[in-house]
Amino acid sequence: MSISSVTTFRAFKSDNFKYYFAGRSISQFGTWMQRTAVVWMIYSITHSPFMLGVTVFAEQFPSFLFSFVGGVAADRYDRMKIVRFTQIGAVVQTSLLAILLLFNHIVVWEILSLSVLLGIINAFDVPARQTMINEVVQDPDDLSSGLSLSAAMSSVSKVLAPAAAGFALEHWNAGICFSLNAVGFIVVILCFSKIQLKPHEKKTGNKKVFTEFREGILYFKQAPEIGLVILMISLIGLLVLPYDTLIPQIAKVTFNGGAATFGYISGFVGLGAVSGTILLASLKRSDNLRFYMLLSTVVLGLGLICFAFTTNFYLALLFVVFTGFGSVMQFTSCNIIVQSEAAPHMRGRVISILLTAIFGMLPLGSLLTGYASEHIGSNITLFIQGLLAIVIALVFYRFLDIKKKKNHALPKKEALVNN
Repeated sequence: MSISSVTTFRAFKSDNFKYYFAGRSISQFGTWMQRTAVVWMIYSITHSPFMLGVTVFAEQFPSFLFSFVGGVAADRYDRMKIVRFTQIGAVVQTSLLAILLLFNHIVVWEILSLSVLLGIINAFDVPARQTMINEVVQDPDDLSSGLSLSAAMSSVSKVLAPAAAGFALEHWNAGICFSLNAVGFIVVILCFSKIQLKPHEKKTGNKKVFTEFREGILYFKQAPEIGLVILMISLIGLLVLPYDTLIPQIAKVTFNGGAATFGYISGFVGLGAVSGTILLASLKRSDNLRFYMLLSTVVLGLGLICFAFTTNFYLALLFVVFTGFGSVMQFTSCNIIVQSEAAPHMRGRVISILLTAIFGMLPLGSLLTGYASEHIGSNITLFIQGLLAIVIALVFYRFLDIKKKKNHALPKKEALVNN
């Protein structure tokens, strides 16, 4: 029996998905190594929780500004070409970081400027890659498997990459992390070159970018149930998910640790995320994703509340497993709902609106989290974020109308015809 015959791994029936998965795995591992190194390096230089928020803001806010353009581009142009250009841009960005660090030229504003560049690249890369999953899976019914496996792979990277980055930071420096990431992006380009897709059909007409994006916004009048899901994930992104901004400070102050401690905590967050995404990949089409999205939000909140006042390091690792489980399972559920229920010709724009909401809220939330932690402490901030997660889940339990959506949870084949 092949692995692709197992329900969880059915997306591997497609050779295109295998190359896609391999490339994304390498890319995600290198990206998380780089992010871990950048965040720890900035905190080591400034010793400021607020600067941790600024670091996240520098990367993610540009993605918020340009994601709507990236979504329109994903619907209008060849997605494979977009991904190739963005991967080349990522090689340049991480190579510049490596050069700065290897020559011991460490200046905060230069590192933040390169983070801004990465945010712009991601604004075009992520919508194109996300919507491409619809094309690389062999059977439309395998979409939920493909999305969940991609999220699981990202979660595995969150487990291994921060730990690897912590080891590299303890024994060498951040430049090694950036150099490995640059090499990884080159391998990603080679993997994606093996993917064989149907020729891209150019859109007729001469609509402006803002006109097409406006069509995406107006589309939510036809599909308000998708809009409510995106609204919920936006609030979570603003008020709860920036909890990870405080992990370097928790590692250093609460547990008197160093880069390795930070890497271990981040890794166990990823371990929980892996569990959540594997569970999602195993669900049946009849299972209620909106229910799982709400349940995972409650699990996220409880994990944060317990983690907030834990002084035992091993208990803290246990609690962040639940935190990682809740946060990634929640976003992946939302992603599957949006991609499976959105009309095919609107999918790129709807995904870009989802990403615009996330990239818009997360950097603002990171600034808010950093500011709050400097005035009321990181532990109180985490506790409040946990409470807010539970409150949001309770409020949206009514608005999402779980019972009516029970039979529309996972993708239907007729809704997933490729563009």
